[in-house]
Amino acid sequence: MAAFLCICRFGLYLLAFCLAATSAIAQAAGRLDETPRIAVISAFEPEVAILRGALGETARHSVNGVEFLTGTLQGKPVLVFLSGVSMINAAMNTQLALDRFNVTHIVFSGVAGGVNPGLHIGDVTVVERWGQYLETVAALEIEPGRYDAMGVGGDVDAPGFGMFFTRPVMVRNAEQPALHEKFWFDVDPGLLETARRIQDLELKDCDAKGQCLTQRPKLVVGGNGVSGPVFVDNPALREHLHEAFQANVVDMESAACAMVAYSNGVPFIAFRSLSDLAGGGDGAGEVHTFLNLAAENSTRVLMAFLKAWQ
Repeated sequence: MAAFLCICRFGLYLLAFCLAATSAIAQAAGRLDETPRIAVISAFEPEVAILRGALGETARHSVNGVEFLTGTLQGKPVLVFLSGVSMINAAMNTQLALDRFNVTHIVFSGVAGGVNPGLHIGDVTVVERWGQYLETVAALEIEPGRYDAMGVGGDVDAPGFGMFFTRPVMVRNAEQPALHEKFWFDVDPGLLETARRIQDLELKDCDAKGQCLTQRPKLVVGGNGVSGPVFVDNPALREHLHEAFQANVVDMESAACAMVAYSNGVPFIAFRSLSDLAGGGDGAGEVHTFLNLAAENSTRVLMAFLKAWQ
């Protein structure tokens, strides 16, 4: 077991070294655009398609196969791109954007799964902080149903989910160059306050095919969000995420972007519209039914946010 943990730690350090080396190479290549811009990120195509149509003064750049679009939204200079799905893609391509463009703020817009039973499909969440719930230890079962987590949870105040116990990640930045443990990554308070000022915004409750939600979607600002490299469609895990982390929402990218933003000292916020209820809905496949509606609602909040941003 000790040898296995040693190998795992070595693998993590090797990954960190490779990412740092990649970043250094990108920085040496120079910036493609010097205009200070807000990075607007989505995970996959339906989420970013609406933004492309609204983008003005567009220019295209390609780095490592990733298409970056510079332009304006609501009169603000922006950099729009797809991170790709899940944590490593999100971290890698967010860092790539920071290295090759003059990014002043990071804004994520997309869909997610709802874990708070008080929320519904189509609602848009803007949480105060993000954590990586699947940064875990698979604990030794010392007797049926009881596990030895070895005290590795650090400052994560949450029960385990079966054998899995969440632990903080190791991070550093310019202000704290020594590696330190951190679980929650706060969004920028100024950006969050701008989101609170959004008023009288109408969110869609019917899609282009006439499929309608049973409740009018709403904007919810505050609370917690969690991210991990797994699509959640499981009632037990959904309940755990809400109870253990007081989470409103779960996705596969936001906490990774929040961590990169923290490490680079760049303000971050995320808008996530619920395309499904992470296993808590009445039927299967909700995400396929309401994905486009949720993506449009997230984009509507993003555009209202940019308009309200002074």
